[in-house]
Amino acid sequence: MVDSKKRERGGRGPLEIERVQTGVRMEKRILKVLKALAELHDMSLGDLLEGMVLHAFEGKAPFGAKTLAQVAELKRIYGLDLDAAASHNLREASRRAR
Repeated sequence: MVDSKKRERGGRGPLEIERVQTGVRMEKRILKVLKALAELHDMSLGDLLEGMVLHAFEGKAPFGAKTLAQVAELKRIYGLDLDAAASHNLREASRRAR
């Protein structure tokens, strides 16, 4: 992930942006893994997602070997058995009447 220190070393200083609040729905275990990963790296969930998306937009991997190992462990802890191939086959379970 690119943090402000790395950007500064790369010749650019901090970039001023506008953030908006969003209500995104996602698979429960994926969210748990993402939140735990953000916590491990002492960053917000939003910062983690922004970095992942910006890397993906450039066709770059957002994580190195150490972070991928952390992701694998978090997936094990939270029982996340989905992979990239599953992304096109996910459907939300029917909600029970309350």
